[in-house]
Amino acid sequence: MPNIKSSKKAVKVIAKKTDENHELKAKVKNLIKACEKEIAANNKENANKVFSDLQKNIDKALQKGLIKENTVAREKQRLNAKIKNMK
Repeated sequence: MPNIKSSKKAVKVIAKKTDENHELKAKVKNLIKACEKEIAANNKENANKVFSDLQKNIDKALQKGLIKENTVAREKQRLNAKIKNMK
């Protein structure tokens, strides 16, 4: 445990940022699963809505450095291709 006042504050700030980052990563993972579920249900309209939310959140995670650029591009490309190939 830190003794210096600024170090004590830094510990609190780091803990808060870590929680926020975990929430964002979990949200991205859940949106990917939701999009896959809508694709499997062959519901193109809902899949597009979930995909647009996913794009916003995954780009935010990329900007924060939580997810690598190639991973973001790959996930977006795969899901977009699946949505386009839906009948």
